[in-house]
Amino acid sequence: MKYTLSRRRLLQGSAAAIGASALTRALPGVASATRTMKGAGYRFARTEALFTGAANPPGIELQFEQAGIGDINTNVFSGEQTWDVCEIGLHPFMLAYANENFRDYSLVPVYPIRVFRHKSIFIRTDRGVNKPEDLKGKTIATPGYSSTSLTWIRGLLQDEYGIKPSDIDWVTSRKDSSAGEAGNISAQESVVPEGVSMRFGPAGKDESQLLVDGDVDALFHAAQPMAFIDGHPKVARLFADSRKTEQDYYLRTGIFPIMHAVAVRRNLLDADSTLAEKLFMAYSQAKHRAYQQNVRLGWASNMLPWYSQELEATWEVMGRNFYSYGLPENRKVLETLFRYSFEQGLASKQLTVEHLFHPSALALTEQTG
Repeated sequence: MKYTLSRRRLLQGSAAAIGASALTRALPGVASATRTMKGAGYRFARTEALFTGAANPPGIELQFEQAGIGDINTNVFSGEQTWDVCEIGLHPFMLAYANENFRDYSLVPVYPIRVFRHKSIFIRTDRGVNKPEDLKGKTIATPGYSSTSLTWIRGLLQDEYGIKPSDIDWVTSRKDSSAGEAGNISAQESVVPEGVSMRFGPAGKDESQLLVDGDVDALFHAAQPMAFIDGHPKVARLFADSRKTEQDYYLRTGIFPIMHAVAVRRNLLDADSTLAEKLFMAYSQAKHRAYQQNVRLGWASNMLPWYSQELEATWEVMGRNFYSYGLPENRKVLETLFRYSFEQGLASKQLTVEHLFHPSALALTEQTG
């Protein structure tokens, strides 16, 4: 099996062992570093090697720090712009580009967080919401209307079930129970378009409490509300078997929704035509180190008793490189979100990958074959 990590590198090896040896040879470590770049993002297993320096690109020493996505968004779009390279909310970046003429950073096709979003629709079980179509005319809470996750949810509800954003009475919670992990909601996650009914919830209540107290009929949120985690008897997911629903959606559409991308200072990308590829390779190396560890020892390090079987079941549905980076293999996913944003009145124009991604990154790919 061939595994292409960029337009110029063709690596050999089984999908279960991608990355460890070939990628290490392609990306020497700190010893070859000649300049420093500051970075930020979440410290996941798939990004750990960026934090430790094990995935430094040739000629570059990455100095990474952990930060929540909302705080990163604000720093990049309207703050001190502390970092040279960072994880970024994909839809907030789209809105900054389309609506605010933001051009200080460009994207490279790395997607640190991808999540199916059917699981992110939570309901009161006593409000007659038994199927998606029952959401029409209901009151729904969210802590951030224009976040990436909410834009995906509204889009799939309209595509799959005919529910328009204008069919819903929206409530923005004044607090977000996930702020400790996600950071404070950025301005680009709080955009409300014309034609949408939106009001603020009561002071002092987060989105979970709105659901518990019956102020709303449902909740759309990237994070699981505490009421659901705690097993509140009147709070449930709309899709009871969300795993099957999401797998069916993927098999029909080929879409694995992208939440975050990676942004790099545009002047650095303009000055070095190889930088996008070097960073792409570094993120890929970090991801495939984690992937190899999951394949070999995930059953031991993860507490799930059927971890290996779940991994194998995912391969059956999505293939070995299910968490893919690159543009060619993800163009449909990106263009779907671009369409959703424009249709929902959020982005002022229909965006394309050529708008958001740096020209030197357009051909980067991780395709297997």
